[in-house]
Amino acid sequence: MAFAKIGSLFKHAVSSKPSIYQAVRCMSSSKVFVGGLSYGTDDQTLREAFSGYGEVIEARVILDRETGRSRGFGFITFTSGEEASAAITAMDGKVLLILIFIF
Repeated sequence: MAFAKIGSLFKHAVSSKPSIYQAVRCMSSSKVFVGGLSYGTDDQTLREAFSGYGEVIEARVILDRETGRSRGFGFITFTSGEEASAAITAMDGKVLLILIFIF
């Protein structure tokens, strides 16, 4: 009985305007996958590289669980889908240059 009620609530939510489905879709479109990162790229470097295209909520380089080393990809979350689209358009195919200073 509870299952039917939850199902009908979900059906109602999906059919109403604006729908929950649309809100979730809009929220998820603000997250950008970035592949081919140098192993020297960290969260802060990734944030700085993409902050010129909008407000970055989170920048995360994915690390290997056992070695702690970068897996070569990450995610950037923007405040809006428009900012994410601007970043994708501008950065697609670009090389992210990382400068390392040794004193």
